[in-house]
Amino acid sequence: MVLLSLILLPILLVLLYFIVRPRPVTIPIKNRHVFITGGSSGIGLALAQQAASHGGRVSLLARSLNKLQEAKESIRRSSGLDVSIFSADVRDYDAVQKAVNDAGPIDVLIVNQGVFVPQELEKQGLDEIKFMIDVNLMGSFNVIKAALPLMKERKDRLPASISLISSQAGQVGIYGYTAYSASKFGLRGLAEALQQEVIADNIHVSVVYPPDTDTPGFEKENEVRPELTKLLAGSSGSMKADEVAKKALDGIKSGSFTVPCNFEGHMLAIATAGLSPQRSFLMAFIEVASVGVLRLVGLFLQWNWYQTIENWHAKKIGHSPRVLEMDHHYFFRLLLLTSRISWMRIFDYNKFHHSIFRN
Repeated sequence: MVLLSLILLPILLVLLYFIVRPRPVTIPIKNRHVFITGGSSGIGLALAQQAASHGGRVSLLARSLNKLQEAKESIRRSSGLDVSIFSADVRDYDAVQKAVNDAGPIDVLIVNQGVFVPQELEKQGLDEIKFMIDVNLMGSFNVIKAALPLMKERKDRLPASISLISSQAGQVGIYGYTAYSASKFGLRGLAEALQQEVIADNIHVSVVYPPDTDTPGFEKENEVRPELTKLLAGSSGSMKADEVAKKALDGIKSGSFTVPCNFEGHMLAIATAGLSPQRSFLMAFIEVASVGVLRLVGLFLQWNWYQTIENWHAKKIGHSPRVLEMDHHYFFRLLLLTSRISWMRIFDYNKFHHSIFRN
């Protein structure tokens, strides 16, 4: 059995090397036009600062002109560079199209805008649900549709990028995230189909999946989160906006279709890979080799989540919980602790592979 595995392993690696698509690519940032929606605060502002520090010519779009001016001044202080700002609501296609046309041809488009109101579906108003769908999903369609014609007509013909900032709630549904998860899950379908439509124009699509991120919006969200959401949503921890922005920009520059931001995000990316594009034959090998194990881990997590829900409802009506649930963050890490070092070595080697194997 061991001998057979040793024979099949190199065959599988060679096969994956030849069949992964699209092929590896590098997206240049220096001296290129980087257009970021939702760029006045949080992850968007952090991405703008990162792009400016890499020599990009940055444009920001958001609703609030005052916040945009504050963001512009913040970037000027941190990098000494000026940025262009455009005030528009992504739900208004005509306003977005005017802003994009005024900004000029885009090389790197980062679709970052997003709103989130956590609430159980039964209790949430249809106006709030429509608001999230319109901003998070329809707003992304509006921005990309407005930008595509000029992106396809760019003169340098270097690789270009369209990236969508999703969420780990766009990989797995969580209690209280019904509408939000629907809007973020939709981005993946958009991205998978769009990549096939624009690959001939040397445009490469990425989807970034941040965990909870310390931003002004996250602070407001925490104030209204249902209690069960707080219990279930903490398994991946939180990150700073600057940390997410660095991970996101690194993924965008490497042309990765799926861009996770932390260790748990890597595990979710592998577990939910499905039919998503994969540029790295090493990551493809990891996905093929580990899908069964991660499915088992996922089933344990689902067991733990549903046990928490059952116990919470039992306590709510005055019954004693039948089974004590484990702390989610501890439980998740306990399941993966023994493999973490080896996984991270593989991820580091995968970065090395991206840096030397280019077509």
